[in-house]
Amino acid sequence: MMNAIDENKELKIRRAKSGDAPQLAELSAQLGYPATAAQMRKRLLGINPTSQHAVFVADSDKSGVIGWIHVSRQPLLEVEIRAEVNGLVVAEGQRSQGAGAKLLAAAENWARKNGCRGMSVRSNVIRDRAHKFYERHGYEHYKTQKSFRKPL
Repeated sequence: MMNAIDENKELKIRRAKSGDAPQLAELSAQLGYPATAAQMRKRLLGINPTSQHAVFVADSDKSGVIGWIHVSRQPLLEVEIRAEVNGLVVAEGQRSQGAGAKLLAAAENWARKNGCRGMSVRSNVIRDRAHKFYERHGYEHYKTQKSFRKPL
């Protein structure tokens, strides 16, 4: 039987494919954003162009897709172009074993290759474990803000 260390060696980071939609939806629900496989497939196909967005998955030989990250370029007027982590999730039971770090590294490499000089991420105030994860990876808390939403 494979242990967590062995499984991590078998972990591959790759671009997400349309066929990953069921697993992406299941993981999204674990993050608190439920979606059907069909909804996720439509969203995945709508993330374009690939020069502005990337979705990577952590794919384990034993367990299949156990995590994903969505990163995008953010050309803004107020600051130099940067990348933003729009979402990152690793399956319950697979956390703290290196998949999140590998996904984050893939996103950062993609950002560098696409001309970004910095990365940012927003994380819900209740996600203390996520905050510690980002801090361990060199991110610093620089601002607290409120988010607003309006249905259209």
